[in-house]
Amino acid sequence: MIRWKQTSIWVMVSLLVLLLASCGGGSNGNNGASGDTANNGGNKSNASQETDSGVDTSKFVKISYLVLGDKPKNGQFEKVLTEVNKIMKEKINAELEWKWIEWADWQTKYNLALASGEPIDLITIGTDWLDTWGNAQRGAFMNLDELLPKYAPETWNSIPKEDWDESKYNGKIVLIPENDYTQWVNHGFFYRGDWAKEAGMTEPIKDWEGIEKYLRYIKDNKPDVIPWDAASGAQTWGGFVQSYTDELELPISTGFMPVFTAKSFEEKFTATSPVFEDVFLKYATMMKSWADQGFWREDALNNKNNNRDALKAGLSGLDQHHTQTFSGLRVEMDKAQPGSELQMFPFSRTRGTNLMELSITHGGTSLGAHSKNPERALMAYDLIRNNEEIYHLINYGLEGVQYVIKDGKRARPEGYDDARDNFYADFWGGRVDKFEIPSETTWDQIKETLYAEYDKIKKPYVYGQFVFDKTPVEAELTAVSQVTGELGPAIVMGKAGDPAQAVEEFRSKLKQAGYDKVLAELQKQLDAYKAQLGE
Repeated sequence: MIRWKQTSIWVMVSLLVLLLASCGGGSNGNNGASGDTANNGGNKSNASQETDSGVDTSKFVKISYLVLGDKPKNGQFEKVLTEVNKIMKEKINAELEWKWIEWADWQTKYNLALASGEPIDLITIGTDWLDTWGNAQRGAFMNLDELLPKYAPETWNSIPKEDWDESKYNGKIVLIPENDYTQWVNHGFFYRGDWAKEAGMTEPIKDWEGIEKYLRYIKDNKPDVIPWDAASGAQTWGGFVQSYTDELELPISTGFMPVFTAKSFEEKFTATSPVFEDVFLKYATMMKSWADQGFWREDALNNKNNNRDALKAGLSGLDQHHTQTFSGLRVEMDKAQPGSELQMFPFSRTRGTNLMELSITHGGTSLGAHSKNPERALMAYDLIRNNEEIYHLINYGLEGVQYVIKDGKRARPEGYDDARDNFYADFWGGRVDKFEIPSETTWDQIKETLYAEYDKIKKPYVYGQFVFDKTPVEAELTAVSQVTGELGPAIVMGKAGDPAQAVEEFRSKLKQAGYDKVLAELQKQLDAYKAQLGE
C-alpha cells in the first residue's frame, strides 16, 4: 500500500510538471521562472507581472535567508547583494535579506531562531551538524512536495528521486539537498610543516601523539608563540573518536559533544557510545596534559581571540577544521608565512577505517514553517541555484573587485586589499559544481594529496535515509545535551580537574539524564532502518 501511494504521488507530480511545461510555452525543459529562460517579471508593460509558470509576482516582497557566519563588516556584502537584488527584482519582483547567526554560541541561537515562530523564509540546514531532523520534528520547516515543482522547477527537475528521498521527514520533503557539490568536510589539525621539520618530524603526522610532540617543540623553542591559541568552544572529542576507534558518527545531535556512535562500518547498525569506553578517559587525560603543558592559554575557556588570525600572524602553531578550509588556508599561509608549508593531519588517517563520504544533506536549504511568502522564496532559491550570474555574485562577489578570471581561474584583482575588499556570503545551501570557478586561492595539490588519500579509505555514507525520531526520548535527549554543554567544554580544554573524576561525573550525569533510554531507542530505530534497507 505504501509503495502504491508513493507511485501515485510521483505520477501526479509528473503530470503537474508536464502541465506546467505546456503552460510555460517552450522553456527548454526548465519549466519555470529561473535562469535566462525566465519571463522578466519586472516588465512594466506586464501589469500583472505573471511569470511563465503562471505565478503572480505583482506584489513586491522581501525574502529572508538564514545563514551561519559572522556578518561581514566592510560593506562589500551589501554591495554584492544590491546587484543580486536588481536581478531578483527584475525576474520575480522580490528582494533577498540575509539573516546571520554568528558563530558565538551558534547552536543555541540557530535553534532558538527556528523555534521562535519568526516568519523566516529560507533556512540553511545540515542533517549531520545542524540538528535538521530534530528541527523538522519540532515543525520548523514547511512541506515542499507540492511547492517545488511549480515554484522551483529547475531545482526540482535537476535532483534525482533518490536524493529527494533522502530529503524527507515522515515521507514529506522538508529540505533541498546540496547534492551536486563536491567537497570534503572531514576534520583534522592544521600544523606548520616547517616547524614540524625543525622538531625532527619528517613524515606526515598520523596521530595525536605526533601533534603533542609538535606542540611541545613550539612551547620549548618559540617563546612568542602560543602552541595552539584555541578559543572557547573548540571541539576535538569527535576527532579523537575517529582517530582511536572504528566508530562512525551518527546523525543524532547531543549538543556540544557527540555521545552516540555506530560501532563500526561492519556493524553500522549497532549503537554504542565512546563516552563509556576507555577512549574517553584517554582523551580527557591527554587534554589535561596539554593544558598543564601550556599548549593553550590558561583562560582558554573564555578566550574569544581568532586563532586562525594568530596562525597567519605566526603567533599560533595549530588550527583545527575541515579539508575544504585547509585547501584555502594553505594558500593564505604561503603568503602570510612564506615557507610555512601548512599541513593537515586528518583524524581519519590514524586508523583509516571510518571515513565516510559526505552526506548530500550536510548542506542544504529548508523553507521556514511560518514563511509568509513560500512561493516567492522558492523562486528566489531556484534563481540562486540555477542562474549563473546570481550564483557567481553570491559565491564570489563582484568581478573586478573580489576577483578576476586569469587562465581560467579566479584570481585577486590588482590592488586587492583583504580588509577592504574581502567578501563572503556563507551560502552553503545549494552550491553546484556546474557553476564553480576554480580559484588560485585553493591549494593546487589538494587532489593528489589529501583527496587521493581519502579515496583509498573512504566508505559510502550509509545514514542518508536514517531519521532519528526523538519523540519517545525528547526529554532525555535534551537532558543529555545539557550535560555535554555544561561539563564538556572543561574536559575538552583540560580544565575539569582530575580526568578520571571528571569522566566519572560526566558518565554519571549522562546516566541520570536518561542515557540508557536514549541508547535503547536509538538501537530500536537503527534495527528498523536496517530492516528497511533489507540488510
